[in-house]
Amino acid sequence: MRDQMGLAYLFARAADTIADTDLISREERLRYLDQFREQFTTHHVQRGDLQVLQTALGPHQTDSAERVLLQRLDECLALYHEFEPGDRERIRWLMGLLPDGMVMDLTCFRGESAQDLTAFQTLDELDRYIYYVAGCVGEFWTRMVCAHRPAMTRWDVEKMSVVGVRFGKGLQLTNIVKDIARDLHHGRCYVPEQLLREAGLTPSDLLNHDRLPIFRPVLNRLIRLAVEHLDQGWMYALAIPRFEIRQRLSCMWPILLAGETLVRVATAPDLLDPAVNVKVPRSVVYRVLALTTLTGACGYVGTAYWGRLRKQIV
Repeated sequence: MRDQMGLAYLFARAADTIADTDLISREERLRYLDQFREQFTTHHVQRGDLQVLQTALGPHQTDSAERVLLQRLDECLALYHEFEPGDRERIRWLMGLLPDGMVMDLTCFRGESAQDLTAFQTLDELDRYIYYVAGCVGEFWTRMVCAHRPAMTRWDVEKMSVVGVRFGKGLQLTNIVKDIARDLHHGRCYVPEQLLREAGLTPSDLLNHDRLPIFRPVLNRLIRLAVEHLDQGWMYALAIPRFEIRQRLSCMWPILLAGETLVRVATAPDLLDPAVNVKVPRSVVYRVLALTTLTGACGYVGTAYWGRLRKQIV
């Protein structure tokens, strides 16, 4: 299933590139996102619409890889149409949902700097956002592996898809709390005003580094929510048959690295400083990879590691 997963990833990156091309207006980016999504609703590549998109966006890409991806989208779509109907349907489903998170970014956060700071209003709004940008990926992953891996035929696809959604949400929420300061200075506050008001704060208060002690209870609530989602992700990883080592590792690694990230977020004294990059050291990454790989993705070893991280976080 490497081709299907890889191609779905490229489509997601292409949609993200469209949404992030800030040298064109938000309205145009929203229109191009819709046009891109429409490519998955037909039985052939709509080359005219695709050429318009490539002409409009290609020259504005400073990253050569993103420019090449846009230029070769017709090849990607042609390969997509060669897949079996079930795989096309699963990718079409994903590309019908994933861009909704990008649409939320473009419509909820109208500014590009701290002077135009906007926040989500409620926890429900945040939950919907993390479903669109990551939770639905967990569901897609589940349905794809169950369709292609004989060892997964015993899984209850519907039940495990729900767990997969929680897995994806946990990873995305980890990214959000890690990048709070940087997002604030780009006009985006993913922390709901509902939670900030309970602490006597406003979104603009978070631009002041000295407000971190007051903000800490709100931050800790979001961290605990991320851990609850990741707990479900760990159950998901352990439900994978032991001999599916590569598949197990592909789930264990992001959870353990998210845990290492949350440990650092929970203790960072300067989290609201946009110049500070909360990052897991490369030595810790290597340790996680070595420990899990050399033990053959052993559930006992991994669970002990995850449990130790949890105690440091919450």
